[in-house]
Amino acid sequence: MNAPRYPSLYEVNTRLLLRRLAREAGRNRITLDEIPDARLTRLAGCGFDWAYFMGVWKTGEAGLRVSRSNEQWLGGYRSLLPDLRSEDICGSGFAVTDYSLHPDLGDPDALGRLRDRLHRQGVRLMLDFVPNHTALDHPWVRDHTDYYIHGTEDEIASQPQNFTQVDLPVGQAVLAHGKDPYFDGWPDTLQLDYGNPRLQEAMIGELRRIAGQCDGVRCDMAMLVLPEVFRQTWGRETEPFWPRAIREVKEEQPGFVFMAEVYWDLEWALQQQGFDYTYDKRLYDRLQSRQARPVREHLRADLEYQQKSVRFLENHDEPRAAATFPPDVHRAAAVIAYLCPGIRFFYEGQVAGRRKRVSVHLCREPEEPADPALEEFYRRLLGCLQLAAFRDGGWRLLECNPSHDSVIAFAWEREGRRYLVAVNYAPDRSQCRVPLPWTDIAEKSVRLRDIVGAAQCDRDGGTLVSPGLLLDLPGWGYHAFEVAAGRDPSSGTAPAQ
Repeated sequence: MNAPRYPSLYEVNTRLLLRRLAREAGRNRITLDEIPDARLTRLAGCGFDWAYFMGVWKTGEAGLRVSRSNEQWLGGYRSLLPDLRSEDICGSGFAVTDYSLHPDLGDPDALGRLRDRLHRQGVRLMLDFVPNHTALDHPWVRDHTDYYIHGTEDEIASQPQNFTQVDLPVGQAVLAHGKDPYFDGWPDTLQLDYGNPRLQEAMIGELRRIAGQCDGVRCDMAMLVLPEVFRQTWGRETEPFWPRAIREVKEEQPGFVFMAEVYWDLEWALQQQGFDYTYDKRLYDRLQSRQARPVREHLRADLEYQQKSVRFLENHDEPRAAATFPPDVHRAAAVIAYLCPGIRFFYEGQVAGRRKRVSVHLCREPEEPADPALEEFYRRLLGCLQLAAFRDGGWRLLECNPSHDSVIAFAWEREGRRYLVAVNYAPDRSQCRVPLPWTDIAEKSVRLRDIVGAAQCDRDGGTLVSPGLLLDLPGWGYHAFEVAAGRDPSSGTAPAQ
Protein backbone atom coordinates (compact mmCIF):
# COMPACT_ATOMS: atom_id res chain seq x y z
CA MET A 1 0.00 0.00 0.00
CA ASN A 2 1.27 3.45 -0.92
CA ALA A 3 1.43 5.67 2.15
CA PRO A 4 0.44 9.33 1.67
CA ARG A 5 2.50 12.02 3.31
CA TYR A 6 -0.53 13.17 5.32
CA PRO A 7 -2.77 10.16 6.08
CA SER A 8 -6.04 9.96 7.98
CA LEU A 9 -6.64 7.67 10.97
CA TYR A 10 -9.86 6.43 12.56
CA GLU A 11 -9.85 5.21 16.17
CA VAL A 12 -12.25 2.44 17.16
CA ASN A 13 -12.98 1.51 20.77
CA THR A 14 -12.97 -2.20 19.97
CA ARG A 15 -14.96 -3.45 22.95
CA LEU A 16 -17.65 -0.79 22.56
CA LEU A 17 -17.96 -1.56 18.85
CA LEU A 18 -18.33 -5.31 19.33
CA ARG A 19 -20.83 -4.87 22.16
CA ARG A 20 -22.87 -2.48 19.99
CA LEU A 21 -22.85 -4.88 17.03
CA ALA A 22 -23.89 -7.75 19.29
CA ARG A 23 -26.75 -5.70 20.71
CA GLU A 24 -27.93 -4.74 17.21
CA ALA A 25 -27.81 -8.42 16.19
CA GLY A 26 -29.64 -9.56 19.34
CA ARG A 27 -26.66 -11.63 20.45
CA ASN A 28 -24.53 -11.86 23.57
CA ARG A 29 -21.18 -11.75 21.79
CA ILE A 30 -19.61 -10.83 18.46
CA THR A 31 -15.93 -11.21 17.54
CA LEU A 32 -13.56 -9.35 15.25
CA ASP A 33 -14.31 -11.84 12.48
CA GLU A 34 -17.95 -10.78 12.52
CA ILE A 35 -17.36 -7.08 11.93
CA PRO A 36 -19.20 -6.65 8.61
CA ASP A 37 -17.06 -6.15 5.51
CA ALA A 38 -19.39 -3.27 4.62
CA ARG A 39 -18.22 -1.37 7.70
CA LEU A 40 -14.58 -1.72 6.66
CA THR A 41 -15.50 -0.70 3.11
CA ARG A 42 -17.17 2.46 4.43
CA LEU A 43 -14.06 3.23 6.46
CA ALA A 44 -11.92 3.05 3.34
CA GLY A 45 -14.52 4.95 1.35
CA CYS A 46 -14.25 7.87 3.77
CA GLY A 47 -10.55 8.09 2.93
CA PHE A 48 -9.07 6.58 6.07
CA ASP A 49 -5.60 5.08 5.65
CA TRP A 50 -5.39 3.72 9.21
CA ALA A 51 -7.79 1.99 11.59
CA TYR A 52 -6.64 2.14 15.21
CA PHE A 53 -8.39 -0.62 17.15
CA MET A 54 -7.97 0.42 20.76
CA GLY A 55 -8.12 -2.06 23.65
CA VAL A 56 -7.64 -5.46 21.99
CA TRP A 57 -5.04 -7.04 24.31
CA LYS A 58 -5.52 -9.52 27.13
CA THR A 59 -6.37 -8.04 30.50
CA GLY A 60 -6.66 -9.82 33.84
CA GLU A 61 -9.00 -10.43 36.74
CA ALA A 62 -7.01 -8.21 39.09
CA GLY A 63 -7.52 -5.12 36.95
CA LEU A 64 -11.17 -5.99 36.49
CA ARG A 65 -11.67 -6.17 40.27
CA VAL A 66 -10.15 -2.72 40.68
CA SER A 67 -12.31 -1.28 37.88
CA ARG A 68 -15.43 -2.70 39.51
CA SER A 69 -14.62 -1.58 43.06
CA ASN A 70 -12.92 1.84 42.80
CA GLU A 71 -15.55 4.18 44.26
CA GLN A 72 -14.33 7.25 42.39
CA TRP A 73 -14.44 5.45 39.06
CA LEU A 74 -17.83 3.92 39.85
CA GLY A 75 -19.26 7.38 40.37
CA GLY A 76 -18.11 8.36 36.90
CA TYR A 77 -19.56 5.21 35.35
CA ARG A 78 -22.95 5.78 37.00
CA SER A 79 -23.12 9.39 35.86
CA LEU A 80 -22.75 8.11 32.31
CA LEU A 81 -24.88 4.95 32.67
CA PRO A 82 -27.55 5.36 35.39
CA ASP A 83 -28.57 1.73 34.78
CA LEU A 84 -24.98 0.50 35.18
CA ARG A 85 -24.52 -3.27 35.43
CA SER A 86 -21.44 -5.15 36.54
CA GLU A 87 -21.00 -6.66 33.06
CA ASP A 88 -20.74 -3.12 31.60
CA ILE A 89 -17.38 -2.78 33.37
CA CYS A 90 -14.70 -4.73 31.52
CA GLY A 91 -11.55 -3.17 32.98
CA SER A 92 -9.05 -0.86 31.32
CA GLY A 93 -7.54 -2.07 28.07
CA PHE A 94 -4.31 -0.39 29.20
CA ALA A 95 -3.79 -2.78 32.13
CA VAL A 96 -2.30 -5.42 29.83
CA THR A 97 -1.40 -8.96 30.90
CA ASP A 98 -0.27 -10.17 27.47
CA TYR A 99 0.08 -8.78 23.95
CA SER A 100 -2.24 -11.32 22.41
CA LEU A 101 -5.89 -10.91 21.51
CA HIS A 102 -8.32 -10.91 24.41
CA PRO A 103 -10.34 -14.14 24.13
CA ASP A 104 -13.61 -12.20 24.36
CA LEU A 105 -12.74 -10.58 21.02
CA GLY A 106 -11.95 -13.72 19.06
CA ASP A 107 -9.52 -16.60 18.69
CA PRO A 108 -5.75 -15.88 18.64
CA ASP A 109 -5.65 -15.56 14.82
CA ALA A 110 -8.59 -13.16 14.53
CA LEU A 111 -6.31 -10.10 14.60
CA GLY A 112 -4.40 -11.41 11.59
CA ARG A 113 -7.63 -11.96 9.69
CA LEU A 114 -8.82 -8.44 10.57
CA ARG A 115 -5.53 -7.05 9.34
CA ASP A 116 -5.88 -8.95 6.06
CA ARG A 117 -9.43 -7.68 5.57
CA LEU A 118 -8.32 -4.10 6.21
CA HIS A 119 -5.41 -4.48 3.79
CA ARG A 120 -7.79 -5.58 1.06
CA GLN A 121 -9.51 -2.22 1.57
CA GLY A 122 -6.20 -0.33 1.49
CA VAL A 123 -6.31 0.38 5.25
CA ARG A 124 -3.54 -0.32 7.76
CA LEU A 125 -4.03 -1.60 11.30
CA MET A 126 -2.72 0.23 14.38
CA LEU A 127 -2.79 -1.25 17.90
CA ASP A 128 -1.71 -0.20 21.41
CA PHE A 129 1.64 -0.51 23.12
CA VAL A 130 1.77 0.41 26.83
CA PRO A 131 5.44 0.99 27.70
CA ASN A 132 5.18 2.42 31.20
CA HIS A 133 3.35 -0.30 33.15
CA THR A 134 1.58 -3.66 33.13
CA ALA A 135 -1.48 -5.11 34.80
CA LEU A 136 -1.31 -6.17 38.44
CA ASP A 137 -1.41 -9.84 37.44
CA HIS A 138 0.99 -9.81 34.50
CA PRO A 139 3.14 -13.00 34.52
CA TRP A 140 6.25 -10.89 34.99
CA VAL A 141 5.07 -9.94 38.49
CA ARG A 142 5.61 -13.55 39.53
CA ASP A 143 8.50 -14.53 37.22
CA HIS A 144 10.50 -11.29 36.86
CA THR A 145 9.76 -9.11 39.88
CA ASP A 146 13.00 -7.23 39.20
CA TYR A 147 11.30 -5.71 36.14
CA TYR A 148 9.24 -3.49 38.47
CA ILE A 149 9.82 -0.50 40.72
CA HIS A 150 9.96 -1.68 44.34
CA GLY A 151 8.95 0.38 47.33
CA THR A 152 9.36 0.22 51.09
CA GLU A 153 6.99 -0.24 54.00
CA ASP A 154 7.43 3.45 54.78
CA GLU A 155 6.45 4.41 51.23
CA ILE A 156 3.31 2.31 51.19
CA ALA A 157 2.35 3.76 54.57
CA SER A 158 2.86 7.37 53.45
CA GLN A 159 1.75 6.96 49.80
CA PRO A 160 -0.86 4.18 49.68
CA GLN A 161 -2.17 5.68 46.43
CA ASN A 162 1.18 5.00 44.73
CA PHE A 163 2.27 1.64 46.17
CA THR A 164 0.67 -1.74 46.80
CA GLN A 165 1.62 -5.00 48.50
CA VAL A 166 1.71 -8.10 46.31
CA ASP A 167 1.99 -11.76 47.24
CA LEU A 168 4.86 -13.58 45.53
CA PRO A 169 6.09 -17.19 45.74
CA VAL A 170 8.98 -15.96 47.90
CA GLY A 171 6.81 -13.77 50.14
CA GLN A 172 5.31 -10.31 50.02
CA ALA A 173 6.75 -7.30 48.20
CA VAL A 174 5.86 -3.62 47.89
CA LEU A 175 5.58 -2.51 44.26
CA ALA A 176 4.75 0.85 42.74
CA HIS A 177 1.67 1.58 40.69
CA GLY A 178 2.24 2.98 37.22
CA LYS A 179 2.08 6.79 37.28
CA ASP A 180 3.27 10.04 35.80
CA PRO A 181 5.08 12.68 37.86
CA TYR A 182 2.02 14.89 38.37
CA PHE A 183 -0.77 12.52 39.43
CA ASP A 184 -1.41 9.59 41.73
CA GLY A 185 -0.74 6.08 40.47
CA TRP A 186 -3.16 4.02 38.39
CA PRO A 187 -4.32 1.40 40.91
CA ASP A 188 -4.88 -1.34 38.30
CA THR A 189 -1.23 -1.21 37.13
CA LEU A 190 2.35 -1.78 38.26
CA GLN A 191 5.27 0.43 37.26
CA LEU A 192 8.04 -1.02 35.08
CA ASP A 193 11.67 -0.18 35.93
CA TYR A 194 13.48 1.19 32.88
CA GLY A 195 16.66 1.37 34.93
CA ASN A 196 16.86 -2.43 34.50
CA PRO A 197 18.47 -3.32 31.13
CA ARG A 198 16.74 -6.70 31.17
CA LEU A 199 13.37 -4.99 31.33
CA GLN A 200 14.25 -2.86 28.33
CA GLU A 201 15.23 -6.00 26.41
CA ALA A 202 11.95 -7.64 27.36
CA MET A 203 9.91 -4.63 26.24
CA ILE A 204 11.68 -4.57 22.88
CA GLY A 205 10.70 -8.23 22.59
CA GLU A 206 7.08 -7.27 23.28
CA LEU A 207 7.24 -4.62 20.55
CA ARG A 208 8.54 -7.22 18.12
CA ARG A 209 5.57 -9.44 18.97
CA ILE A 210 3.14 -6.60 18.38
CA ALA A 211 4.82 -5.66 15.09
CA GLY A 212 4.02 -9.14 13.81
CA GLN A 213 0.32 -8.50 14.37
CA CYS A 214 -0.25 -5.00 12.94
CA ASP A 215 1.25 -2.17 10.89
CA GLY A 216 1.86 0.40 13.62
CA VAL A 217 1.51 1.16 17.33
CA ARG A 218 0.06 4.01 19.31
CA CYS A 219 2.46 4.19 22.28
CA ASP A 220 0.56 5.12 25.43
CA MET A 221 2.11 8.01 27.43
CA ALA A 222 5.34 7.51 25.51
CA MET A 223 7.19 10.35 27.24
CA LEU A 224 7.05 8.62 30.65
CA VAL A 225 10.01 6.38 29.79
CA LEU A 226 12.25 9.22 28.60
CA PRO A 227 15.30 9.28 30.92
CA GLU A 228 14.62 12.81 32.18
CA VAL A 229 10.94 12.10 32.92
CA PHE A 230 11.68 8.73 34.53
CA ARG A 231 14.32 10.39 36.72
CA GLN A 232 11.82 13.07 37.77
CA THR A 233 9.17 10.48 38.61
CA TRP A 234 11.25 7.74 40.25
CA GLY A 235 14.69 9.21 40.96
CA ARG A 236 16.40 6.52 38.83
CA GLU A 237 18.86 6.87 35.98
CA THR A 238 18.00 5.03 32.78
CA GLU A 239 19.37 4.51 29.30
CA PRO A 240 17.26 5.84 26.40
CA PHE A 241 14.72 3.24 25.32
CA TRP A 242 12.98 4.57 22.24
CA PRO A 243 15.89 5.04 19.77
CA ARG A 244 17.03 1.45 20.15
CA ALA A 245 13.52 -0.05 20.32
CA ILE A 246 12.32 1.78 17.20
CA ARG A 247 15.51 0.99 15.29
CA GLU A 248 15.39 -2.72 16.08
CA VAL A 249 11.71 -3.09 15.21
CA LYS A 250 12.15 -1.20 11.94
CA GLU A 251 15.11 -3.35 10.98
CA GLU A 252 12.70 -6.31 11.00
CA GLN A 253 9.61 -4.39 9.79
CA PRO A 254 10.85 -1.41 7.71
CA GLY A 255 7.40 0.08 7.14
CA PHE A 256 6.23 -0.20 10.74
CA VAL A 257 4.90 3.08 12.18
CA PHE A 258 5.31 4.48 15.71
CA MET A 259 2.84 7.08 17.00
CA ALA A 260 3.42 8.62 20.43
CA GLU A 261 0.88 9.90 22.89
CA VAL A 262 2.98 12.71 24.37
CA TYR A 263 2.50 15.91 26.36
CA TRP A 264 4.56 18.60 28.17
CA ASP A 265 6.20 19.97 24.97
CA LEU A 266 8.21 16.77 24.52
CA GLU A 267 6.89 16.12 21.01
CA TRP A 268 10.04 17.21 19.21
CA ALA A 269 12.22 15.16 21.57
CA LEU A 270 10.30 12.00 20.66
CA GLN A 271 10.35 12.81 16.96
CA GLN A 272 14.13 13.10 17.26
CA GLN A 273 14.21 9.66 18.91
CA GLY A 274 12.53 8.06 15.91
CA PHE A 275 8.76 8.45 16.25
CA ASP A 276 6.91 8.83 12.98
CA TYR A 277 4.10 10.81 14.61
CA THR A 278 3.51 12.58 17.93
CA TYR A 279 0.28 13.86 19.46
CA ASP A 280 -0.21 17.60 18.94
CA LYS A 281 -1.95 18.36 22.21
CA ARG A 282 -0.64 21.91 22.08
CA LEU A 283 -2.66 22.71 18.95
CA TYR A 284 -5.73 21.12 20.54
CA ASP A 285 -5.32 23.26 23.67
CA ARG A 286 -4.89 26.42 21.60
CA LEU A 287 -7.96 25.67 19.51
CA GLN A 288 -9.90 25.00 22.70
CA SER A 289 -8.83 28.38 24.10
CA ARG A 290 -10.44 30.01 21.01
CA GLN A 291 -7.57 32.44 20.44
CA ALA A 292 -6.42 32.72 16.83
CA ARG A 293 -2.97 34.21 17.36
CA PRO A 294 -1.53 31.25 19.37
CA VAL A 295 -2.95 28.88 16.74
CA ARG A 296 -1.30 30.83 13.91
CA GLU A 297 2.02 30.99 15.74
CA HIS A 298 1.82 27.24 16.34
CA LEU A 299 1.47 26.72 12.59
CA ARG A 300 4.70 28.64 11.98
CA ALA A 301 6.68 25.67 13.33
CA ASP A 302 9.11 23.91 11.02
CA LEU A 303 7.31 21.76 8.45
CA GLU A 304 9.40 18.72 9.41
CA TYR A 305 7.83 18.94 12.86
CA GLN A 306 4.33 19.63 11.61
CA GLN A 307 4.17 16.77 9.14
CA LYS A 308 4.83 14.35 12.03
CA SER A 309 2.14 15.89 14.22
CA VAL A 310 -1.12 14.10 15.09
CA ARG A 311 -3.96 16.58 14.62
CA PHE A 312 -7.13 15.81 16.58
CA LEU A 313 -10.18 17.33 18.23
CA GLU A 314 -10.95 14.30 20.37
CA ASN A 315 -9.77 10.80 21.24
CA HIS A 316 -10.51 8.34 24.03
CA ASP A 317 -8.62 10.50 26.55
CA GLU A 318 -10.22 13.85 25.68
CA PRO A 319 -13.79 15.10 26.07
CA ARG A 320 -16.00 14.77 23.03
CA ALA A 321 -15.48 17.61 20.55
CA ALA A 322 -19.23 18.21 20.22
CA ALA A 323 -19.39 18.78 23.99
CA THR A 324 -16.22 20.88 24.13
CA PHE A 325 -16.74 23.23 21.19
CA PRO A 326 -20.01 25.04 20.32
CA PRO A 327 -21.18 24.00 16.82
CA ASP A 328 -19.75 26.98 14.91
CA VAL A 329 -16.44 26.81 16.80
CA HIS A 330 -16.32 23.03 16.28
CA ARG A 331 -16.47 23.45 12.50
CA ALA A 332 -13.89 26.23 12.41
CA ALA A 333 -11.51 24.24 14.64
CA ALA A 334 -11.96 21.13 12.49
CA VAL A 335 -11.13 23.02 9.29
CA ILE A 336 -7.88 24.23 10.87
CA ALA A 337 -6.89 20.98 12.57
CA TYR A 338 -7.64 18.61 9.72
CA LEU A 339 -6.66 20.73 6.72
CA CYS A 340 -3.19 21.58 8.01
CA PRO A 341 -0.24 19.15 7.64
CA GLY A 342 0.12 16.02 9.78
CA ILE A 343 -1.78 12.80 10.35
CA ARG A 344 -5.51 13.50 10.77
CA PHE A 345 -6.91 11.60 13.78
CA PHE A 346 -10.67 11.01 14.14
CA TYR A 347 -12.43 9.13 16.94
CA GLU A 348 -15.44 6.88 16.45
CA GLY A 349 -18.63 8.88 17.12
CA GLN A 350 -16.99 12.25 16.44
CA VAL A 351 -18.53 12.64 12.99
CA ALA A 352 -22.00 11.87 14.39
CA GLY A 353 -21.61 14.48 17.13
CA ARG A 354 -21.53 12.17 20.15
CA ARG A 355 -21.19 14.25 23.31
CA LYS A 356 -20.57 11.71 26.09
CA ARG A 357 -17.05 10.43 26.68
CA VAL A 358 -16.98 6.75 27.66
CA SER A 359 -14.36 5.53 30.13
CA VAL A 360 -11.88 2.95 28.81
CA HIS A 361 -13.04 0.74 31.71
CA LEU A 362 -16.51 0.36 30.16
CA CYS A 363 -17.80 -1.77 27.30
CA ARG A 364 -21.24 -0.16 27.00
CA GLU A 365 -22.07 3.36 25.87
CA PRO A 366 -25.22 5.45 26.31
CA GLU A 367 -27.58 5.90 23.39
CA GLU A 368 -27.17 9.26 21.65
CA PRO A 369 -28.84 10.72 18.55
CA ALA A 370 -26.70 11.67 15.58
CA ASP A 371 -26.33 15.30 14.49
CA PRO A 372 -27.20 15.35 10.76
CA ALA A 373 -25.80 18.85 10.17
CA LEU A 374 -22.46 17.90 11.72
CA GLU A 375 -22.39 14.66 9.75
CA GLU A 376 -22.85 16.63 6.52
CA PHE A 377 -20.04 19.00 7.49
CA TYR A 378 -17.67 16.10 8.17
CA ARG A 379 -18.72 14.41 4.92
CA ARG A 380 -17.46 17.46 3.03
CA LEU A 381 -14.34 17.76 5.17
CA LEU A 382 -13.43 14.10 4.70
CA GLY A 383 -13.95 14.60 0.98
CA CYS A 384 -11.28 17.31 1.06
CA LEU A 385 -8.87 14.92 2.77
CA GLN A 386 -9.18 12.50 -0.14
CA LEU A 387 -7.84 15.09 -2.59
CA ALA A 388 -4.23 14.58 -3.64
CA ALA A 389 -3.18 18.09 -2.63
CA PHE A 390 -4.23 17.58 1.00
CA ARG A 391 -2.70 14.10 1.15
CA ASP A 392 0.62 14.66 -0.60
CA GLY A 393 0.85 18.30 -1.58
CA GLY A 394 2.92 21.28 -0.61
CA TRP A 395 1.61 23.51 2.19
CA ARG A 396 2.38 27.06 3.23
CA LEU A 397 1.02 29.45 5.81
CA LEU A 398 -0.18 32.73 4.29
CA GLU A 399 -0.10 36.25 5.70
CA CYS A 400 -3.12 38.53 5.86
CA ASN A 401 -2.93 42.16 4.73
CA PRO A 402 -3.18 44.06 6.94
CA SER A 403 -1.95 41.69 9.59
CA HIS A 404 -5.04 40.28 11.24
CA ASP A 405 -5.26 38.57 14.60
CA SER A 406 -8.29 36.40 13.92
CA VAL A 407 -7.91 35.10 10.34
CA ILE A 408 -5.74 32.03 9.70
CA ALA A 409 -5.03 31.26 6.04
CA PHE A 410 -2.89 28.68 4.26
CA ALA A 411 -2.49 27.17 0.81
CA TRP A 412 -2.07 23.68 -0.63
CA GLU A 413 -0.79 22.70 -4.08
CA ARG A 414 -0.09 19.51 -5.99
CA GLU A 415 0.32 18.93 -9.73
CA GLY A 416 -1.43 22.16 -10.66
CA ARG A 417 -4.37 21.73 -8.26
CA ARG A 418 -4.46 24.60 -5.77
CA TYR A 419 -6.48 25.32 -2.66
CA LEU A 420 -6.83 28.23 -0.26
CA VAL A 421 -8.09 27.63 3.29
CA ALA A 422 -9.14 30.61 5.41
CA VAL A 423 -10.74 30.59 8.86
CA ASN A 424 -11.92 33.47 11.03
CA TYR A 425 -11.16 31.93 14.40
CA ALA A 426 -13.00 34.54 16.44
CA PRO A 427 -16.61 35.36 17.35
CA ASP A 428 -16.72 38.71 15.48
CA ARG A 429 -16.86 39.37 11.73
CA SER A 430 -13.42 40.00 10.19
CA GLN A 431 -12.17 41.46 6.92
CA CYS A 432 -8.69 41.22 5.41
CA ARG A 433 -6.87 40.54 2.16
CA VAL A 434 -4.86 37.38 1.57
CA PRO A 435 -2.31 37.64 -1.29
CA LEU A 436 -2.26 34.30 -3.13
CA PRO A 437 1.23 32.86 -3.68
CA TRP A 438 0.80 31.80 -7.35
CA THR A 439 2.09 34.62 -9.56
CA ASP A 440 1.27 32.74 -12.79
CA ILE A 441 -2.44 33.48 -12.28
CA ALA A 442 -1.86 37.25 -12.56
CA GLU A 443 -3.00 37.51 -16.20
CA LYS A 444 -5.95 35.13 -15.86
CA SER A 445 -9.42 35.01 -14.54
CA VAL A 446 -9.68 32.68 -11.55
CA ARG A 447 -12.64 30.74 -10.25
CA LEU A 448 -12.85 30.16 -6.51
CA ARG A 449 -15.11 27.25 -5.49
CA ASP A 450 -15.63 26.43 -1.83
CA ILE A 451 -15.31 22.67 -1.33
CA VAL A 452 -16.63 22.73 2.25
CA GLY A 453 -19.36 25.27 1.64
CA ALA A 454 -21.50 26.82 -1.10
CA ALA A 455 -19.50 29.92 -2.06
CA GLN A 456 -18.30 30.34 -5.63
CA CYS A 457 -16.94 33.39 -7.41
CA ASP A 458 -14.73 34.54 -10.28
CA ARG A 459 -11.91 36.99 -9.67
CA ASP A 460 -9.15 38.71 -11.61
CA GLY A 461 -5.90 36.83 -10.96
CA GLY A 462 -3.83 39.99 -10.73
CA THR A 463 -5.95 41.28 -7.89
CA LEU A 464 -5.69 37.93 -6.11
CA VAL A 465 -1.89 38.16 -6.21
CA SER A 466 -1.82 41.82 -5.13
CA PRO A 467 -3.35 43.23 -3.03
CA GLY A 468 -4.98 39.81 -2.46
CA LEU A 469 -8.34 38.12 -2.07
CA LEU A 470 -10.70 40.22 0.01
CA LEU A 471 -12.19 38.04 2.73
CA ASP A 472 -15.27 39.08 4.68
CA LEU A 473 -15.89 36.28 7.16
CA PRO A 474 -18.52 36.06 9.91
CA GLY A 475 -17.52 34.90 13.34
CA TRP A 476 -16.09 31.36 13.11
CA GLY A 477 -16.55 31.49 9.32
CA TYR A 478 -14.34 29.57 6.92
CA HIS A 479 -13.66 28.77 3.27
CA ALA A 480 -11.68 26.03 1.56
CA PHE A 481 -11.45 27.34 -1.99
CA GLU A 482 -10.34 25.37 -5.00
CA VAL A 483 -8.37 27.94 -7.03
CA ALA A 484 -8.76 27.27 -10.76
CA ALA A 485 -7.19 29.69 -13.24
CA GLY A 486 -7.80 30.04 -16.92
CA ARG A 487 -11.25 31.56 -17.41
CA ASP A 488 -11.85 34.42 -19.80
CA PRO A 489 -11.35 37.66 -17.81
CA SER A 490 -14.48 39.11 -19.41
CA SER A 491 -16.72 36.40 -17.98
CA GLY A 492 -17.78 38.58 -15.05
CA THR A 493 -17.60 38.01 -11.31
CA ALA A 494 -19.94 37.05 -8.53
CA PRO A 495 -19.47 37.98 -4.89
CA ALA A 496 -18.25 35.38 -2.41
CA GLN A 497 -20.95 34.29 0.02
